[in-house]
Amino acid sequence: MASNRDVLRQIPLPIQLRPGSVFSSYYAGANHEALSVLQNLTGTGPNPVIFLTGISGTGKTHLLQAACVAASDQAQQACYLPLRELHHYGPELLQGTEHMNLVCLDDVSHILHQPDWSRALFNLYREMEEKGGKLLLADAQAPVALTIALPDLASRILAGAILRLQPLDELAQTEALQLHARLRGLILPDDVLNYILRRLPRDMHTLCGFLDDMDIASLSSQRKLTVPFVKQVLLEAGTTA
Repeated sequence: MASNRDVLRQIPLPIQLRPGSVFSSYYAGANHEALSVLQNLTGTGPNPVIFLTGISGTGKTHLLQAACVAASDQAQQACYLPLRELHHYGPELLQGTEHMNLVCLDDVSHILHQPDWSRALFNLYREMEEKGGKLLLADAQAPVALTIALPDLASRILAGAILRLQPLDELAQTEALQLHARLRGLILPDDVLNYILRRLPRDMHTLCGFLDDMDIASLSSQRKLTVPFVKQVLLEAGTTA
């Protein structure tokens, strides 16, 4: 069997943290309490598990990665594992993570229904509990709705902190996009912002991703963000403008 080091060598690039995924770039809106909890993981009590849930686009991945960055900034060991992409490596993927201060597992519904994964995660839970580490889990489904193969693991997860992220309303989405633009050094006029909001799905993952694409397109063409320019990019991408 391959060692954990060998397994980790085979992990593809999606495991890398996004450069902008830090707490300061997360627009909390109605999620201030969840953000506060994640910024102060040492004050969340003895149960090592914190479960982050919310629909797509509410920022679960952003917050998991931001927690890893914050831990690293404090000279702690942390890792982020996107299980949607990595679950096929098997529970051996968790070997060695028990030595870390923080382990962040994204899209856990891909593994909790499997007995071998559940046992491995329960063992990691016990290690974290003993040493005072934290296990940050996330999924679009709330833990009560998940199939968890090991009852002991299910009871530990349900006894931990459960943070439910709420989607941003229209005003908050506008402010979040303006924040995202400022952090990238972009000037986002109101007419361009309103045009984007009318043409694209109203989830922050899509909206911020498009703004990142516009930043690249603007730099490569040396053009400012205007409605005609955005319309051109949308048409070239095959999106109805």
